[in-house]
Amino acid sequence: MKTIFSGIQPSGMITIGNYIGALKQFVALQNEYNCYFCIVDQHAITVPQDPKTLQKNIRSLAALYLAVGLDPNKATLFIQSEVPAHAQAAWMLQCISYIGELERMTQFKDKSAGKEAVSAGLLTYPPLMAADILLYSADLVPVGDDQKQHIELTRDLAERFNKKYNDIFTIPDIHLPKVGARIMSLQEPTKKMSKSDPNQKGFISMLDEPKQIEKKIKSAVTDSDGVVKFDKENKPGVSNLMSIYSIFGNISIEDLEKKYEGKGYGVFKTDLAEVIINALQPIQDRYKELIDSDELDNILDEGAEKAALVANKMLRKMEKAMGLGRKR
Repeated sequence: MKTIFSGIQPSGMITIGNYIGALKQFVALQNEYNCYFCIVDQHAITVPQDPKTLQKNIRSLAALYLAVGLDPNKATLFIQSEVPAHAQAAWMLQCISYIGELERMTQFKDKSAGKEAVSAGLLTYPPLMAADILLYSADLVPVGDDQKQHIELTRDLAERFNKKYNDIFTIPDIHLPKVGARIMSLQEPTKKMSKSDPNQKGFISMLDEPKQIEKKIKSAVTDSDGVVKFDKENKPGVSNLMSIYSIFGNISIEDLEKKYEGKGYGVFKTDLAEVIINALQPIQDRYKELIDSDELDNILDEGAEKAALVANKMLRKMEKAMGLGRKR
């Protein structure tokens, strides 16, 4: 059985875009692959974080992973910082990385643009991501377009290590999501929906109350012609809402166009809000059961133990290959 590794940063509340693009996919993948799903809290601190907020977000993300349907009997769920091998392996991979290739990373350029000073961690983020993946001999890594460059670097580092020291790393491939829809901002439908969007109306959080969801959908940008028709180029706002409806309502775009022919945006938006609220309700109920429970702590403890057994074994191989420690 092939192995999958994926991680999400606890840097804000997960949106329905994150759910559709990642978490929903993970639930399906756990039935087909040996899966490691990680809350990558060490990645989050490459930019300033409030410690209390970060701890809250870590726990919240863990509860959401489980609430959407991840089964700890099928997949290993853990927090990155609770498996020290990640940071140890990252240092070793950092030592075979070149400054030039790290500076070329698009995300580093974007996050450092216009700033007088940035952390060294922001620059060396990719070797840590490579360590996350390579420690578990992952065959596949589910990522979006924005992370493709990092996976390519991970492959380069793995091949470089294998050639220079010992052939111990599996070279991972990118696993593209089966669902083609990319969920966009409700306010700027040409931009991807983001949990870090300063405009709260631009995204729907997985934990938004029904009234909040209704308001955000009603204020979502559309156009003036009032026709529910899928046309990304000329009607990006309406097309985005139709994609959301299609996924949460399990209905085709073609059937949506027929259903709302001649009905206008008011009825369409009211129904869409209801569809989202109904889909999120069981997830939110399960989240509330988990968030302050011993069950969540026990699952995370067991996950860290299982992950550490695998990660430490690979770490020893890395150390031996590079000549670290005493010969025994």
